Amino acid sequence: MSKATVVGLGKSGVAAARLLKREGWEVELSDGNTSKTLLEQQQELAAEQITVKLGQSLELNGANLPQLIVVSPGVPWDIPVLVEARQLGIETIGEMELAWRNLQSLPWVGITGTNGKTTTTALIAAIFQAAELNAPACGNIGYAACEVALSQRGKRAGGAGEAGEAFDNSSLLTPHSSLDWVIAEVSSYQIESSSSLAPRIGVWTTFTPDHLSRHQTLENYYNIKAKLLRQSELQVFNGDDAYLSQLGLSAWPDAYWTSVKGKDFLISEKGFYIEDGWVVEKLTATSTPEPIVKVSSLRMVGEHNQQNLLMAVATARLAGINRDAIALAIREFPGVAHRLEHICTWEGIDFINDSKATNYDAAEVGLASVNSPAILIAGGEAKAGDDTAWLAQIQTKAAAVLLIGSAAPAFAKRLREVGYHTYHIVETMERAVPKSAELAKQYQAPVVLLSPACASFDQYPNFEVRGDRFRHLCLAWAGGWKPARVELPELENSSQESIVQSR
Repeated sequence: MSKATVVGLGKSGVAAARLLKREGWEVELSDGNTSKTLLEQQQELAAEQITVKLGQSLELNGANLPQLIVVSPGVPWDIPVLVEARQLGIETIGEMELAWRNLQSLPWVGITGTNGKTTTTALIAAIFQAAELNAPACGNIGYAACEVALSQRGKRAGGAGEAGEAFDNSSLLTPHSSLDWVIAEVSSYQIESSSSLAPRIGVWTTFTPDHLSRHQTLENYYNIKAKLLRQSELQVFNGDDAYLSQLGLSAWPDAYWTSVKGKDFLISEKGFYIEDGWVVEKLTATSTPEPIVKVSSLRMVGEHNQQNLLMAVATARLAGINRDAIALAIREFPGVAHRLEHICTWEGIDFINDSKATNYDAAEVGLASVNSPAILIAGGEAKAGDDTAWLAQIQTKAAAVLLIGSAAPAFAKRLREVGYHTYHIVETMERAVPKSAELAKQYQAPVVLLSPACASFDQYPNFEVRGDRFRHLCLAWAGGWKPARVELPELENSSQESIVQSR
């Protein structure tokens, strides 16, 4: 029996291990971490004859080397053991590639981009589902791609999508159900480890510097993203993105481009644009433009969501979906958890969760999309990037900024450097929420916005848990508990205070 090793005991790794076992492989799954949850999973998988090694990294020694290594998305592609594996001639692929090999007879939509890909993926899936197509969202959203592949092998893949999912994806993976399309949000990590993934339609939402600690240079990051689009039969591009539009037709001559600014700003002679409040389609250089759906049907705010709408409609039309299904899906689409998600309104103040804004560009868009003045909660584990436009947006729209996490001192320094002094280092979300309500009253701000511009790993396992904590605290606040103020010593120019709960 051929031996396969799966690296990483997350949702993707477990699904990959089960898929390989179903295909007749002897499967071993390894993870460097140990926890009660992982130990429970270890016992569950052992009952399925899948060996799980916890607290130890993959080692390539002895005669019993695997013939295949499958890597979970969060595992760096260039760690020494994977480099060694490839040098030894051991086939090494990502979980997404494994799923593709099992599902390549189906048409795929592959959505990538620095920002906007989750909302665009969810909206595309909602449109396809409104057209009565069995088209689950997977990858970075909803199911692991290998869970979808498992469902096509006659056995339920297990749990539904991520907690807090804003559209119903859970009914699509019933046993033996025949899929029509696969709608996959594909990160740079997943593209990097996929050699043959070739969607019917590829979508590129935005491109700005991100994940450079892993990809090293902007050129590397671009080339990884570009690989997915080059291997796609049809290509949809955000023509309003500064980087992608600069490359334009010289790099992507056959793509369908989009623009929220109108027909005159369309990069090519075919594409999708907004005119007189409608999404308009122009499929060829000589075809007559046709209105498809009213922009006002979309409940989500912000120009960036109009861009996401254009790319979703373009994808749907290229897949042959009719206007009625598109209009129905867009009218009913509630948005995506953790991306400008409205949590509650308390005494006229909207609390909005934008925890998915993990870099400066996404946080700038988040702040630009809400009413002003806003009380902004930002901070976490800082990433490399250009914060200039984000800081300018704060100066324009934020009445006050509350800083949490390890980035707080550095962010405070940057705010002072640009002449902004209405910030408070509060360190934790538990202090930030009640303080934000107090400041919103003080400044008559209609919005409290969590838009961190940072990763979450200094305080939370991921941005979802961070956003869930914010949601819980906001709902608890709106439900009745009120703060008791405990003054702390001021830090530099900050009026830092601790707010503790009392009932």
